[in-house]
Formats: sequence, C-alpha cells, structure tokens
Amino acid sequence: MNKYELMFIISSDASDEKKEALIAKFKAYIEERKGTVDGIDKIGMKKLAYPINFKNEGYYVLMNITFSPEEVDAMNKLMTITDGIVRQMFVRK
Repeated sequence: MNKYELMFIISSDASDEKKEALIAKFKAYIEERKGTVDGIDKIGMKKLAYPINFKNEGYYVLMNITFSPEEVDAMNKLMTITDGIVRQMFVRK
C-alpha cells in the first residue's frame, strides 16, 4: 500500500448533487478495495490552464489516499470513462 494524492476535475456544468455523488463514489470505491481515504479537500471552481472540451472552468477535488498500485491503474481507467470527470492525476507521495 502506497500513499497517493489524487487530483481530479469535475465538469463545471455538473450540479452540486452530482459533484457530491462523484466524490462519494470514488471514496467508496477506494474503501471497498481495502484502501483508505486520509483526507478530501474540495478546492472548488477554478479556471483551467487551457480549454478542455470547450470549457474554461472545473471543480477541483484533492484526495489523499492509501491504495495498492494495481488498484490505482484500475481506478484511473474507471475515472477516464466516468461522465463528469474532466481530468484526473495520481501522484505517489
């Protein structure tokens, strides 16, 4: 089990309920696979460095997690195909 920072951006046109549901979904995904969520920082709406899918803003979320490396790859693929997630990045601490 390694410690990671997971930063992901939720689409700016998602409702507040959808944002909370996505955060809860990924928190539950981690906990179901024997990982732990050490902290969630909802940074909020920020301007993107460059337009992505014709959008200039996104809702940023930072999660500090402890997770196995094999599960990180699987979660990254899941986040890629999830509607509402613009970008995600895992960084090993």
